[in-house]
Amino acid sequence: MWQDVGDLKHFYDREIGHTARHLLRLRIRSLWPDLTAQRLLGIGYAIPYLRQFLGEAERIGAIMPAAQGVMPWPRDGAGMTVLSDETELPFQDNSIDRILLVHALESSEHPGDMLKECWRVLAGGGRLMVVVPNRRSYWSHLERTPFGHGQPFTQAQATRLLRLNGFTPLQSERALLFMPFSWRAWLKAAPGWERIGRRWFSTFAGVIVIEAMKQLYGAAPTKAVKRRVRFSAPMGIPAPATREMEPL
Repeated sequence: MWQDVGDLKHFYDREIGHTARHLLRLRIRSLWPDLTAQRLLGIGYAIPYLRQFLGEAERIGAIMPAAQGVMPWPRDGAGMTVLSDETELPFQDNSIDRILLVHALESSEHPGDMLKECWRVLAGGGRLMVVVPNRRSYWSHLERTPFGHGQPFTQAQATRLLRLNGFTPLQSERALLFMPFSWRAWLKAAPGWERIGRRWFSTFAGVIVIEAMKQLYGAAPTKAVKRRVRFSAPMGIPAPATREMEPL
């Protein structure tokens, strides 16, 4: 079940959301250090993690599923958000270089169909990054954070789902190794807990981040053919780069 866009925004407006966003951004950036001249698409509620690529990627767009709702983004410059069915993306084949799925795979009732659509719109050699709640984490059992909703995954389950839908997993990261408490002193110590946790107990991280590449050979994903009218949604024009910890 999709979470309401208002609830997601409320979490990221809080101090615990600021901390989670900052720490997860670091892991995303470690896997994608440079997106210069790349066309980037976020699906789900990815906008807290797209801002760091403004002014760097050639084009940025954000798909918000119809069942989740949509909100304008960014506050300044041309709008980059589109409301769409996640299983019928309004983009042409082979038109996107990178796709970031956040608060998406665990919420979709048709994750396989969504991944097939990602495969379709990705260019040859395109990369997909999925961020999913870790089934073994404390975060996945608490509904007061967005990572406690939907279907959590183990790394093996997420990897298997990607392979079944035409992707080759390349590398992975773990994030959110601090306990999801809202105490101010605890949140200030979160970066330190993150460093310790990544070394000693990464198995219990709040989220798993996996980068995968579109597989061009072998078993290509298939989907039942049905007549439908497609339209092409233009990718947003990047706004000037801003500091990482700036609000949405």
